[in-house]
Amino acid sequence: MKKLFLLLLVIASAALVNLAEAKPIFTGADYSGVYACKGSNSKVGNYEVQATLTLNRSISQGAFGVYDFNTETENSLVYRGQAIANGYKLALTFNLIDGLRAEFSTGIADVKRVSSTRWAYTNHYYEPNSSGGDYGTEYCVMKKPVKAAKKVKSATVKKAVVTE
Repeated sequence: MKKLFLLLLVIASAALVNLAEAKPIFTGADYSGVYACKGSNSKVGNYEVQATLTLNRSISQGAFGVYDFNTETENSLVYRGQAIANGYKLALTFNLIDGLRAEFSTGIADVKRVSSTRWAYTNHYYEPNSSGGDYGTEYCVMKKPVKAAKKVKSATVKKAVVTE
């Protein structure tokens, strides 16, 4: 009887230790989605890109959301990076150059709700280069989700009787 009690006590203690060490679940807003962005910077001028944020739930915890962040240009060039959100603030970075050398675009954005299911953010960023770098601002609005087309049920076609 004592052995059974001790065994149960050890199991209960282990469970409590695991609960105490467990990270808090993610409680922040999920900004995942595809965004249409219009921006302007000091070197390029006006431009349009598409940005995608994908929440990484296994890493996100508490109020901090961690995202995979990709930006695709109009000529299909994709820049890959990361973002982290805390409340309505979003820090963004992505690699500007593939290969051995790395230069990063770094931005900070203010996020706001534009509908019950969509978000928008204004990103202020800096991109270094050999001539001092450039800076810019872009406004990105989450695209409306594409609804899946409903399957058309095969209708029974009734034969029409034509009388003359």
